[in-house]
Amino acid sequence: MLFEFFLVFLLAILSIKIVHRYADKIGLVDEPNERSSHTLDTPSGAGIGFSIAIFSIIPLFYLDVFSDYTLVFFAIFLVFVIGVLDDMHDASPKTKFLVLLLSTAFLLIDDFRIDYVGVYFGHQIYLGIFAAPFTLFAVVAFTNALNLIDGLDGLAGSVGIVIFMTFFIIGYQNDDLILMVISGSFISGLIAFLIYNWYPASIFMGDSGSLVLGFVIALLAIRSLLYIPAISILFITAIPILDTTIVVVRRKLNGKGIFTADKCHLHHIFYRFFSNDTKKTVLFFIVMQAAYSLTGLQFNKYHDDGLLLILFILNVMMVYLFTDAMIKRQKSSCSQNKS
Repeated sequence: MLFEFFLVFLLAILSIKIVHRYADKIGLVDEPNERSSHTLDTPSGAGIGFSIAIFSIIPLFYLDVFSDYTLVFFAIFLVFVIGVLDDMHDASPKTKFLVLLLSTAFLLIDDFRIDYVGVYFGHQIYLGIFAAPFTLFAVVAFTNALNLIDGLDGLAGSVGIVIFMTFFIIGYQNDDLILMVISGSFISGLIAFLIYNWYPASIFMGDSGSLVLGFVIALLAIRSLLYIPAISILFITAIPILDTTIVVVRRKLNGKGIFTADKCHLHHIFYRFFSNDTKKTVLFFIVMQAAYSLTGLQFNKYHDDGLLLILFILNVMMVYLFTDAMIKRQKSSCSQNKS
C-alpha cells in the first residue's frame, strides 16, 4: 500500500508541475481581488494535477475497490469536472449546485447515505424517509464548507491531510479498504501539492481541488458512520464546519446575506491576529484540527451522544464569542452592519 501511495505522490508532483507550466495558456490563473491574500496573478488548478494522479493509480492497483464502488468514483469524477470548468470558465453557482446534487445521488444509489445519527438522551434517531434529503444537504453543505477555507497558502491542503489521516486510521482499525485507499491516496496527493502551495505558494488548488476534497471528505464521513458515532464527524471535520457555521451566523446577525463575500472567515481573523503571518496561521489551524480529530476518535458508537452534541454546540458558541472579541479589537468591518 505504501508503494502505491508513493506513486500517487510522484505522479502528483509531475502532474502539478505540468499544470503550473501551462496554466497561463489554458486560463488557469487566479487574479487577486480585495479578498485575496496574494497580490500577483498566480497559476491555479493544482487540483487537476493531484486528482489525475489519484484517478490513475487507484484503478491500476485497486481494481477491485474501483469496480465495487464504480458509482462513487464516477460521482467524484463529476465533481472534479465541474471544478475544472469553474477554474477555467467560472461555472455558475446553480450549475455547481446541480452537479453536486447529481453526484450525491450516485452516492445514494451506491448506499452511501446517512440514515442513523445516534442516540440522544436515550432516544435512537433514525432518519427514515429523510435519509436521502439529509444526505444531499450534508454533502453539498460540507463540500462548499471545505471550499470556503481555501483562503491561505497551504491551509485547505493541510487541514485536508489531517482529516484524511483520521479517516485512514478509522479504515485501518476496521479493515475497511475503501477508507484506507481513498484517504491514503489523497494524503499523498496533498503532500505533493503542499510542496508547491506552502507559503509562498507558486500554484493554487482551485475549485478542481477544493470541491473534490470537500466531496470526498463528505463521502468518507458517511462511510465512517459504520464504525463511529455521527457526533464524531462534527469533531473530525471541525474546522470547515466551525468556519461555515460561524460565518453564516455572523452575517445573519449583521444583516448581511449569507453568501456575501467578505474577509470574516476564521482564517482571515486569525491571519490578522498573527500579524499577517501565513505560516503561523496555517500551523495554528493544523494543530486545532488535529486536536478536534483526536477528540472525535475517542467517542464510542454505542454511547449516548446527547451531552457530546451539547459540548460541540457550546464549543461553536465559544469560538464565535472569542472571534467576535478578536474582530472588535482588530476594528474589522466584520462587525459592522453593511449590506
